[in-house]
Amino acid sequence: MAELWQDVTKTGTTNTASTKKAKEKDGSILGKDDFLKIMIAQLRNQDPMQPMQDKEFIAQMAQFTSVEQLSNMAAEMKLLRSSLGFTSSLIDKNISWIGLNDKGETSTMSGKVESIIIRDGVQYAVVGKREVVLEDVLSIENVKPDVPKPEEPKPEEPKPETPAPGNQTP
Repeated sequence: MAELWQDVTKTGTTNTASTKKAKEKDGSILGKDDFLKIMIAQLRNQDPMQPMQDKEFIAQMAQFTSVEQLSNMAAEMKLLRSSLGFTSSLIDKNISWIGLNDKGETSTMSGKVESIIIRDGVQYAVVGKREVVLEDVLSIENVKPDVPKPEEPKPEEPKPETPAPGNQTP
């Protein structure tokens, strides 16, 4: 449930790489518990002569509810993505992604998925000799079957002319 919150730092930026390591090192990740603590601190330290208006409090509660629902949806989406049944359906499909080509340049690449592997909880699509992180996939398409080119019609041989009936000479 707190998966969404693990990706948001105190500066409001998203940290998608090594989120757990960052959380362990410097504690710069805000969670929903932190949001509640901030809201409670606001209530405790408000000016008694000008208390928080009902509208403001209701708006903050609505924001919290929305964020919690988004957090739940993110957790469910993560479960769906991590489902091996879902990822195995990518086998024999064409995918495209942005990666480094043989020259070391960033380019859009594509290929047919041969298999799916999971390493350290991360799922990869095997395309040729490359392992593509599924989160990097831009598009998925069905493989187009090879349709043979239609044969060109052979030129017709001229037919011998036959005289019309009644125009026959004896």
